[in-house]
Amino acid sequence: MKIAKTAVMAGMALLLFGCGDSQLDGALDTITADELSADIQVLSSDEFEGRGPASPGEDSTINYLRARFQEVGAQPGNGDSYFQQVPLVSITAEPSAILQVRGRGPTVRFDYADEFVAWTKRVVDSERIRNSEMVFVGYGIVAPENDWNDYEGVDVTGKTVVILVNDPGFATQDPDVFNGNAMTYYGRWTYKFEEAARQGAAGAFVIHETAPASYPWETVRNSWTGPQFALVDENNNMSRVAVEGWLHHETASTLFERAGLDYDSLKIAAQQSGFQAVSMGQTASVSLRNNVIRSVSNNVLALVPGSDRADEYIFYTAHWDHFGKKPELEGDQIFNGALDNATGISALVELAEAFVGLEQPQSRSMVFMAVTAEEQGLLGSAYYAANPIYPLDKTVAAINMDALNILGPMHDISIVGYGNSELDDYLVEAAAIQDRVVNPETRPEAGSYYRSDHFNFAKVGVPALYTGSGVDHVEHGPEWTRERSEEYSANHYHQPSDEYDPNWDLSGAIDDIRLFFRIGYRLANETTFPNWNEGTEFKAIRDEMMAGR
Repeated sequence: MKIAKTAVMAGMALLLFGCGDSQLDGALDTITADELSADIQVLSSDEFEGRGPASPGEDSTINYLRARFQEVGAQPGNGDSYFQQVPLVSITAEPSAILQVRGRGPTVRFDYADEFVAWTKRVVDSERIRNSEMVFVGYGIVAPENDWNDYEGVDVTGKTVVILVNDPGFATQDPDVFNGNAMTYYGRWTYKFEEAARQGAAGAFVIHETAPASYPWETVRNSWTGPQFALVDENNNMSRVAVEGWLHHETASTLFERAGLDYDSLKIAAQQSGFQAVSMGQTASVSLRNNVIRSVSNNVLALVPGSDRADEYIFYTAHWDHFGKKPELEGDQIFNGALDNATGISALVELAEAFVGLEQPQSRSMVFMAVTAEEQGLLGSAYYAANPIYPLDKTVAAINMDALNILGPMHDISIVGYGNSELDDYLVEAAAIQDRVVNPETRPEAGSYYRSDHFNFAKVGVPALYTGSGVDHVEHGPEWTRERSEEYSANHYHQPSDEYDPNWDLSGAIDDIRLFFRIGYRLANETTFPNWNEGTEFKAIRDEMMAGR
């Protein structure tokens, strides 16, 4: 579905977004590619060692951001501090771990990193599963609203569940099955491990396949080896599954073949409600020896106060962290994270500078938050959502930025999670000023709505906007854009090769940042609070919150 661009809409946008307002135009002019590029280059340089949480790279990153916010005139966002401390635990499994599977023939052993990855979120020095019966549970989903329960009729207490990635909608491409091609939260690996724990499983492994996961095995290997960060509950996370992990597709194929099971046929069967879990006739054993380090990381917050409604807040968010430095790698060991997400945190500085530069301050306050540990499961934003500095019922909206456009100007821009909230309309009207259209995201099967920090605002009811860069390049068209996006996903996403390139065309990023400014400017000068659309899972939370004001 495409949102049409009309003369009426363009006229409305001119009125609502103040086109021709000299102070607005002046603020937009402060958002420049040269300044954006300079910050990206610094933040993604080897000196910052890949911006790993609780590392020397964090110290460099958060102090640089504080200095830049001070330089542009934004105030501390947490009392007299720019930082919100986030207690974390880092658990690093020794890479010598071996997955042993017994039953139906000789014992087979699989190597860590190449054939499987495993970790524990439990805060313990060692953890293991031993001779744990393996059970294939399809997609591992319990969704009563979809009449779906992959665990019905099976007791997996103490067992190891083997789970398909994504959800049945992607597999069937049927819009009446979950959300069809668009991934739901049930398709996310985070949900699958959470549900396995609720079911009492001892171990849980997700089978990796590139298409439904939306990333290759190299991304799994780089993301889930080395230090794994987590928030810590009062029970030291002992409610989690003892061992969580991924199986390489070839590893899974070997296990199904040994079990005398037809993997392809079972995948098809698992796409139907009423699927019955299948014992694989084998047991799994793996021991993890952990290096456990408790640490404190930081969210970085800057504030530009409003005038007459300063106790109401609009958030801009982006994650500052990446994967740090991995000395065990040959060659390049630094995950610089230039696109993901030095672009987003550099944009925070540009936006703060633009709001500071307004001759007449906006009515509501603007908060610019660079969060930690997004790559480890959205931990920094999750901590903020559970420990908000500003009241959630006074938080008007959040606009999230993660991996901005480096390919140049686009005729379009996409909404990740299109149709969820009234913020879609704000983007449509702002885009019309740039003679651009707004489309739904091109790859909803990737589950991007659940993979960045806006999701934690959504879960506590705050309307949140997250966009993609668009695909219809002004000069080269959509096919050219898709080819380059796919090349990045295949070869650079979560790889050491995600480095700054002087050939990037940041003019498209500047277009998008200026869109985000216009949306924030409008929100900051309105008296209303945007809401979620009817039928979204977040609306009831917001309605209850606002009813109590």
